[in-house]
Amino acid sequence: MASLLPPQVVAMESFGEWEGDWRRALFPVEARVVDKAMDKRRREFAGVRVLARRSLRVLGVSPVPLVPGARGEPGWPPGVVGAMTHCTGYRAAAAARAEAGVAAVGIDAEPHARLSAEVLEMVAGPSEHDHLKLLSERWPEVSWGCLLFSAKEAVFKAWYPLARCELGFLEAEVELWADHDRAGGFSAAVSRPGPFTAVSGRWRIARGVVATAVTVDATA
Repeated sequence: MASLLPPQVVAMESFGEWEGDWRRALFPVEARVVDKAMDKRRREFAGVRVLARRSLRVLGVSPVPLVPGARGEPGWPPGVVGAMTHCTGYRAAAAARAEAGVAAVGIDAEPHARLSAEVLEMVAGPSEHDHLKLLSERWPEVSWGCLLFSAKEAVFKAWYPLARCELGFLEAEVELWADHDRAGGFSAAVSRPGPFTAVSGRWRIARGVVATAVTVDATA
């Protein structure tokens, strides 16, 4: 994940299942959020916050509760922006100081697998369908639908903390490109009025996981 972000953003990641004690890893106010959740959810919630606090420590910020907001977005300390993500066998967190010129960060991770036709229909517009077809012909080993989904999720995670409203899948048109079959970049044009109209990011596939990331510059 760190390779997808600028140096002022501190990213931590971990592969495999998190084996720690979820109660000991969380502040009491955080533990109450997942107290009645399934064990898998508790471990995901705690494991990614362990990484988030490591990122904060590198930034010189003391450990604090990172309580989710109304839409599940993590609550960061004043002056800090960031994002978290987790999927089966992987978790990551990224954080930066706002004074470093970063307005928002969005990261996402998904298992590298084919996206169902039903989900792809909801995620991709007509021009994106054509774009994915061309990419698939050149790099058939990449699940471009999954990559498109992840890229849009990363854009949405950067959008929501700034706009305080959700962004529909078809309100961001994404163009993907590849440096090779395991890494590349993307750009997103946003049609909904809000904090930004365009943003770019990077993607990488490693150990069966698609990771995507975007950073919104404070001067954008």
